[in-house]
Amino acid sequence: MATAHTAAAPTLIGSVQRALRLLEAAGAHADGAPAKQLAREAGLPLPTAYHLLRTLAHEGYLRRQQGVFVLGEAVGRLTGSSARQDRRGMITDSLEYWRDAIGVAVYFALYREGEIELVAVAEGPSSPAVEEWADFRATCHAHALGQCLLSQLDERSRRDHLARHPVEPLTPHSVRDREALLDRLAATERMRPVVERQEYAVGSVCAAIPITVGSTAATMAISLPADQEERLLPAITELRSAVEALLGSFTFSISI
Repeated sequence: MATAHTAAAPTLIGSVQRALRLLEAAGAHADGAPAKQLAREAGLPLPTAYHLLRTLAHEGYLRRQQGVFVLGEAVGRLTGSSARQDRRGMITDSLEYWRDAIGVAVYFALYREGEIELVAVAEGPSSPAVEEWADFRATCHAHALGQCLLSQLDERSRRDHLARHPVEPLTPHSVRDREALLDRLAATERMRPVVERQEYAVGSVCAAIPITVGSTAATMAISLPADQEERLLPAITELRSAVEALLGSFTFSISI
């Protein structure tokens, strides 16, 4: 009769264990190693090792070159995903700090592959975020995040983006057409805060500051109820000063 310890033991998949041992062995050799050596280091019969190595190579976890096996791109994607999660966590922690310090909802977004990407938002009971009632990616002309990112692009890139996402007024306060928006963006001083008042959502005012690292355009923004508009400029000035002082810690965010 099985003991309680035996009954509680997990069910292990032997082939998975053996494949992982091969990956660990391959990872120990920066310049790669032949199948016989990997089989020996993983403690596997050579025929079994050959079968698993072929499978791992087919799936992209290993790559065979000049008779040796090296780690493949799929392994990099696994580690990259973990790193991206860590960076997002760091960004969220930073936004939450500034949310509490300044008392506003705080956003972080970037412009990647021709689209606006909202990476993280920090809000709270006393500092709620603006409800995304219209897709942020398609309405960049109407909110501070989008206008700030567009202001960092060259004119050709702006026109290309607006050709894919036409300017359409969302509220009575929104910019009316593409040329009016382009004129506004052209008049925006480089790397200065961008402010919009009830253009995306009636009852909300927003401001964004540009963050550029290398060739990537990014932005942080804040929002407030319209009846607290007097707090907007002091709050974005405070955030801008804090970000400028700590900009080095934000370089990680661009590779998300």
